[in-house]
Amino acid sequence: MVMARLPQEDIDRAVAALREGEVVAFPTETVYGLGADAQNPDAVRKVFELKGRPATHPLIVHLDHPRLLERWALNVPPAAQALAERFWPGPLTLVLRRAPAVDLAITGGQDTVAVRVPNHPVAQQLLRAFGGGIVAPSANRYGRVSPTRADHVREEFGDAVRVVLDGGDCKIGLESTIVSCVDAIPRVLRPGAITLSQLRSVVPEVVEGHSASQPRVPGSDARHYSPSTPVSIVASGKLEEVVAQLTADHGKVAVLATRPPRLANKFMTWINAGRRSDVYARELYVNLRTLDKSAAREILVEEVPPGEPWDAVRDRLRRAASAENVVSVDPDIAALRADLGEDAGSP
Repeated sequence: MVMARLPQEDIDRAVAALREGEVVAFPTETVYGLGADAQNPDAVRKVFELKGRPATHPLIVHLDHPRLLERWALNVPPAAQALAERFWPGPLTLVLRRAPAVDLAITGGQDTVAVRVPNHPVAQQLLRAFGGGIVAPSANRYGRVSPTRADHVREEFGDAVRVVLDGGDCKIGLESTIVSCVDAIPRVLRPGAITLSQLRSVVPEVVEGHSASQPRVPGSDARHYSPSTPVSIVASGKLEEVVAQLTADHGKVAVLATRPPRLANKFMTWINAGRRSDVYARELYVNLRTLDKSAAREILVEEVPPGEPWDAVRDRLRRAASAENVVSVDPDIAALRADLGEDAGSP
């Protein structure tokens, strides 16, 4: 269930915590964020400490309206302005040259800043009431599975987070698309719900893929979004075969697939996530968390279908799996592995 606005007293409690330099958790349309006052360096440091996040990994500043962008970024180029006008509020993060007042702790020591305007009623309530920028990486320990429910945040941090605003399930379920606009040609640095085709419908020259000149951005590690249980990506035609091999000694395995199993196996926990990319994305982290609790020795993930609608899902699954655990014949996954400087996997 996606919740609408919260009672004002809940918002006031979160605002008070932010102004006191505390960390709060709140929902966005993508995932839950771990929020702190972006103009309070001590509060920003608490976010890094709570997550166990390396100081070189930048944070995204969340704003309530595009008009605030120029407080945080310098010389916003026309391409960024066009993308903001079309997709904000929404699941798009823009990377721009930082304004001088932006603390380097937020940017990971870089001269760029990542900014977005979320499209969630509770996030908007909070941002408007607070009246300033809020840094908000995903509300989970660094490198682990992102939270899409308030309960996920509580499981992750317990009483360490003073206020958790419960806005129901996140409607998208994957982190925002990140576009760098620091060079002449805008570049997609992380896929998300807003696809390359949608971006090009506004700015035709947008390209995708990292380059040496691009800044570091959140979620770009080769290993990220990972459950505690090892994850392997398996070609659909090999799935039952791999399950049989892993359960031959009565060991338990968990499976995330786009279809029902073809063979029954009492040592297997199987989730059929379906073949709608938006539904699969929305439930991905819920399903990974569920399978992580199944006491399986391994989580097997069926390769998702090819094509742009699955790009963001494919990216998250690829990073959730160990490099050596991708048994793939999908050229898109092979290309991503090459981008990450890894072997292409089995043919």
